[in-house]
Amino acid sequence: MTRRIEVIAVEGVARVYPGDDVVALLGAALAGAGPPQAGDVLVVTHKILSKAQGRTVLLSTLNPSPEAEELAHATGKDPAFVEAVLSESRRIVRHCPGVIIAEHRLGMVMANAGIDRSNVSGAGGEVLMLPEDPDGDAVAIRAVLEARFGVPLGVVIADSVGRAWRNGVTGMAIGAAGLPALIDLRGRADLDGRPLEVTEVGLADQIASAAELVMGEADESCPAALVRGVSWRGPDRPAADLIRDPTMDLFR
Repeated sequence: MTRRIEVIAVEGVARVYPGDDVVALLGAALAGAGPPQAGDVLVVTHKILSKAQGRTVLLSTLNPSPEAEELAHATGKDPAFVEAVLSESRRIVRHCPGVIIAEHRLGMVMANAGIDRSNVSGAGGEVLMLPEDPDGDAVAIRAVLEARFGVPLGVVIADSVGRAWRNGVTGMAIGAAGLPALIDLRGRADLDGRPLEVTEVGLADQIASAAELVMGEADESCPAALVRGVSWRGPDRPAADLIRDPTMDLFR
């Protein structure tokens, strides 16, 4: 049972550009700040991975489709931006003026399919997309850093998202390795001995949200954090397991 945790900002991660070795940059920052300990979870914002992977697009290079033009008219958004959203989406879930909620091709339901304009350098029309395979990125980061520091680690790739029925953004895991992103407590007893019937815990989301308390949302320039002291039981599960099966989703 976790009774106390620490959330430690990883300072000194160099600014990331396309083609950079993000794992090497993270390793250098961790070595300079004090090496990780066994059981630490490294939380990394997806943005530095997306930048290194060249997951940017200049909107001026896009030719909006008729579907993008129609959706742009309905929402008041730039048609080229809408085209970028459609290119990353399985489908549009809802829209209204100023808002597009899309099912990303990886399954997450997010505003604008996770496409972001903030903290993206370069020309004014450049936007940033999510990594191609955040669960795979988490596995790769974990393997290299465990070999470098000689301790078992968890890794969470995080994004900031809004939530239905709630104001404000919070951290969400889009990639995970070395921990159970989702823990199934069904069948365990509550305080009165009754078996839990529906309870599952989004551990990776909890960790991502905790890390964002030190990583920040604006100009803090802290793209990673260590979360120390979390304990868990159960096999490793990827962040993809956090996505609800559409057949169980009452609101789609």
